[in-house]
Amino acid sequence: MSADPDPVHAIAARLKLEREQRGWSLAELGERSGVSKAMISKIERMEASPTATVLGRLSGAFGLPLSVLLALAERQEQRLSFSAEQPIWTDPETGYTRRAVSPPNALVELLEVVLPPGVRVPYPAAAFAFQQQQIWVLDGKLDFQEGPTLHHLGQGDCLMLGPPADCVFFNPTPEATRYLIALTRR
Repeated sequence: MSADPDPVHAIAARLKLEREQRGWSLAELGERSGVSKAMISKIERMEASPTATVLGRLSGAFGLPLSVLLALAERQEQRLSFSAEQPIWTDPETGYTRRAVSPPNALVELLEVVLPPGVRVPYPAAAFAFQQQQIWVLDGKLDFQEGPTLHHLGQGDCLMLGPPADCVFFNPTPEATRYLIALTRR
């Protein structure tokens, strides 16, 4: 599918997607952003082009920087993510790898993680503030510290995280652990 040359269409579609992903009505987004329900509706139907001020208010309501909202809107809509084209990031310190499996703009973001033996990766609660996350262990074992609670996960186990808390992913075994993370924005 080719990208739409008119960015207004892409922005309108992205705003609607962000609102629907959160389960918000037009009125709720209007309350959170200070933009009228009628204006949001016109933007989503591509009957009006949003100003920078309006986009700033809407992105703030979504908890996204304006630059991120626009970058998401500019992405070409794709439904297929070929394995060979999926971006993989490797932590230079630990060897931890993270593969972005999902196509861009998917409602659920899937990440495949390989955690080397003995590696511990901490994350602050702020990293989980705007997302709901599930962890599904595909191979190996994972000790997951969620606030004061330690979860011992084995192959096939799936954990849905609770409210944001400081967390630590730890592979207690001599073999690599592979798990899938499913993320949705709150």
